Amino acid sequence: MGSFAILAVILFSYGVSAYRDLSRPEAWAYWRDLYFSPGLTSTIVSDAYTDSAGHLHPGLAVSGKIGAAAASWFRDRIEEAHLSPGDAVFLSSPGGYIDQALIIGEVIRSKGLVTAVGVPDSSGHIKPSYCASACVFAYAGGTVRIGIPGSKLGVHRFTTTSTGGDPVADTQRTTGIVLGYMTKMGVSSAVVEAMSATNDIHWLSAKETTETGLVTDPLGSGG
Repeated sequence: MGSFAILAVILFSYGVSAYRDLSRPEAWAYWRDLYFSPGLTSTIVSDAYTDSAGHLHPGLAVSGKIGAAAASWFRDRIEEAHLSPGDAVFLSSPGGYIDQALIIGEVIRSKGLVTAVGVPDSSGHIKPSYCASACVFAYAGGTVRIGIPGSKLGVHRFTTTSTGGDPVADTQRTTGIVLGYMTKMGVSSAVVEAMSATNDIHWLSAKETTETGLVTDPLGSGG
């Protein structure tokens, strides 16, 4: 009887803790994005990308908004696609959660994957698309970053939400993280400066993307 009582207390305590966790808006956003209504969708594309040596690679096309659980969702899709170093991730997104995009970029880099901005058509060929806001961080994770003709990369000033903290300090902290991340990925700080310069989307020119190192293969050999 005593053991049952202890177990009941433990389960009750766990239930209260879980309820409190789930009562937070960000917790609901996470679970919804991971299990019920993911903001991203994916399609495996065979023969999607030809590298500089003429080798054909498959790819994973990812589209939609980068939600609160996008990184976990993305890891699962990468594993399911069985991508190997040199294979491609095609992105098409208006942006979303910065932290999730940074983790996605880290996953892409750790797997040795190539990135490009594009979506597959009905025949499986990659056509131009756009990657804006937080999506640019995910794109920056590519070991090679292809510039598909007609595709767009857009940046703007990012904001952070603070629950009782100092929003200015939070923004400064996030800026430091972003700068460190982009430097690690081989992208000039000029991209972050361009983000800070406008609240509206600034679509980077081809010259801007190559001069800052954001695009490393401007010939767009993917497709």
